[in-house]
Amino acid sequence: MSDWSHIIVRSILFMIVLFFFTKILGKKQISEISFFEYISGITIGSIAGEVIMGLESNMAHGILAIFLFGSITYLVDFLSLKSNSFRDFVEGKSTIFIKDGKIMEDNLKKEKYSTDELGSLLRQKNVFNVADVEFAVLEPTGDLSVLLKRENRSLTAKDLNIKVPNEKAPQMIIRDGEIVYDALAAVGKSRKWLDLELEKLNVTLDNVFYGQVDSYGELTVDLFDDKIQVPTPQTRPLLMAMMKKCQADLEIFSLETESEDAKKMYEKNAKKLNEAIKILGPYLSN
Repeated sequence: MSDWSHIIVRSILFMIVLFFFTKILGKKQISEISFFEYISGITIGSIAGEVIMGLESNMAHGILAIFLFGSITYLVDFLSLKSNSFRDFVEGKSTIFIKDGKIMEDNLKKEKYSTDELGSLLRQKNVFNVADVEFAVLEPTGDLSVLLKRENRSLTAKDLNIKVPNEKAPQMIIRDGEIVYDALAAVGKSRKWLDLELEKLNVTLDNVFYGQVDSYGELTVDLFDDKIQVPTPQTRPLLMAMMKKCQADLEIFSLETESEDAKKMYEKNAKKLNEAIKILGPYLSN
């Protein structure tokens, strides 16, 4: 067998081996990793590279070495879940860089970070003024977590005492022009409902690249033909507009009628409808 053939065979074999062990070790190996996982990943990659290129002639030795380092990494992760002190030793602890709006110079020196590097980390969080920061901590993964001062934070619905509905995860019910029936059933919709919604949008199923149902049960689609304009779902805004019109009509009727009983009835129902509008407002507005 030629050198090229050896490299091809070894590459395919070790791609399978590395994929197998990465699946076992979990997603941490491809996301934010600790010092130990970083070292382990480099070592496993180096071993695989040497064996693939034939620098290590015995493939079994390379597989054994990868198995050993993979097992050690798995064991360390397992022990880290069982012991806080062991996890702190292996993965490290968080380091406070800014506290109460003041930079902790000693902690910066301890982690060997300069003020320029701190500024760079803050800019990655869209923070350009250190004075805006109340608290910042360097995580064991090397990421910087930032808490802005209260006056610099964005207003939320809770701050304004506004009630907002809970959101559910949207479901993709159409993919590449085909219906995903499991997702359709998960949102409690039927094929008949889907056909009716597509008819409202004046599109056909085979022209839909992507279709999604949100937590309100509304369908939004993306078409293969981007030149076709798809109308935005208007079910909720139309329902809100209809309720407001009915409430206004009741108030008008109460002013026009000469019957005191009818006047009281119209005013009473107009008041109830107005209360319903206030409650349903966050749910029926886009």
